Amino acid sequence: MKVFVQIPCLNEEETLPLVLESIPKQIPGVDELEILIIDDGSTDRTVEVAREHGVRHFVHHNRNMGLARSFRDGIDYALTHGADIVVNTDGDNQYPQARIADLVAPIIAGEADIVIGDRQTHKISHFSWFKKQLQALGSWVVNQAAGTRLPDAASGFRAYSKASLLRLNVVTQFSYCMETIIQAGNKRLKIASVEVDTNPKTRESRLFSSMGEHVMKSAQAILRSYLMFQPFVFFAWIAAIMFVAAMVPFVRYLVLITLFAEDAGQHIQSLLIGVALLIGALLAFALGVLADLLRTNRVLLEENLEYTKVLRYGEPGIPLVGAQPSPPRFDSA
Repeated sequence: MKVFVQIPCLNEEETLPLVLESIPKQIPGVDELEILIIDDGSTDRTVEVAREHGVRHFVHHNRNMGLARSFRDGIDYALTHGADIVVNTDGDNQYPQARIADLVAPIIAGEADIVIGDRQTHKISHFSWFKKQLQALGSWVVNQAAGTRLPDAASGFRAYSKASLLRLNVVTQFSYCMETIIQAGNKRLKIASVEVDTNPKTRESRLFSSMGEHVMKSAQAILRSYLMFQPFVFFAWIAAIMFVAAMVPFVRYLVLITLFAEDAGQHIQSLLIGVALLIGALLAFALGVLADLLRTNRVLLEENLEYTKVLRYGEPGIPLVGAQPSPPRFDSA
């Protein structure tokens, strides 16, 4: 059993030693534990500090590519080098690295495909009341989109089995956190949660410059991920709302021409508004049908991509807990 702990870093020379020194040297059930640094365009001594602490695995970006790209490149490197489980943590020492063993334990035991560290955001002292409410709302929205019941969907302290990573495809440019949960939930992977206490704050987040930017980018990532799996539901709701809205001016027109038949021509605007809304409802329904057909095509392409990943990275040592389609096997006589 081989575990890779990947740490995306952008100028983390001050906090990285705390992270590296607190990562456990041995984990029950794990034969090999490797540390991978994803250097996302650091301009300080992040890489040198990592080498001084014995790190041997690196992914280098010449410029800042963002958290999602760092996650994807780290996963590719880890799987290429034989990882059975990949743990993701941060270089700012936010997460308690000593709890890594608790993250991987459910995967090793065959009880989960993905395990997320629940930061218990309501207990984090440096989070404002408003930020705590946003975190709770964001987790609720993600759970609705994914069909899950996770208390902290935004946590980046996670463990993924190799089998689950073969089925996940990160396409967003902002953050992988929300997207992988929505994908995993819709692909029926089993996600577990482990309560952890975070370390004291060391710096401001570099993922976004303001709370408003964070909300907008997170909303875009959630909506895009949801549309990948439930496009017809999304457009059907739009069509239903516009259809109901179209009935209002139609009913108004009927009432007016019934009560004031002599002035029927003066109320033609209600009829026009109703027709416009009805056409919008039909267009939304048609878009939903087309989007659902594209979703079907994407599912077929993802199955081929999964098979390609198996050929590239090898069969997973830990089978998926959740339901999953498996490629057919043919044995020659």
